[in-house]
Amino acid sequence: MFNAIEVILICLVAQAAVTDLAMRKIPNVLILSGLLLALILHLLAGQPWAPVTQWLAGCLAGFFLFLPLYLLRGMAAGDVKLMAMVGAFGGPLEAVRIAAVSCLIGGVLALLLLWWNGRWRDGWRNLAQLCRPLLLRLLGVPLLPVPLAPSASVGGVPYGVAIALGTVAVVAWTHR
Repeated sequence: MFNAIEVILICLVAQAAVTDLAMRKIPNVLILSGLLLALILHLLAGQPWAPVTQWLAGCLAGFFLFLPLYLLRGMAAGDVKLMAMVGAFGGPLEAVRIAAVSCLIGGVLALLLLWWNGRWRDGWRNLAQLCRPLLLRLLGVPLLPVPLAPSASVGGVPYGVAIALGTVAVVAWTHR
C-alpha cells in the first residue's frame, strides 16, 4: 500500500504534468508547496535526521541531476525545480532512480513528438551539427574553437509529463 508521502508526491507530479501540458509551465507555487509538504512529512515521520538525510539531500540530488540539462538549454527551469521537489520527497537514491526513468521516458516522448510533427529531418540535422565537431576531434582533426551556429528548434518536450510518469513508475515498482 502507498504511504502518505507517495500519495502526495503522485498528486503533485500529476498536477505539474497537467499544468505543463496546458500552459507549458510548472508554477513555482506548486514546487514551493511540495517542498514545504515534503519537509513537514519528513519531520512528522519521527526520524531525527530525516530532514537532512532525506529532504535536503534528495532536493539537492534532484536539482543537480537535471541542472546540466538546463544549462545546455535542453530543459526548462521548472523541470529542474520539479525534479528537486521529487527528490525532497523520496531522498537522494530515489531521486536518481526517478531521474533515470524520467530521462528514458522523456527520450521516447521526444522521439514520438518528432515523428508526430514530421520534424525528423530537422532533428537529424541538429544532432549532426552537435556531433560533427566531437567526431572530428575523435578522429584527430584539429579544430579551431568556433561557436555553434544557432539552429532551428524542432520543438519542446513537456518534461513535466516525463517526470510525472517516471515518478509513478518508480513508486509503483517499489510496491510490486
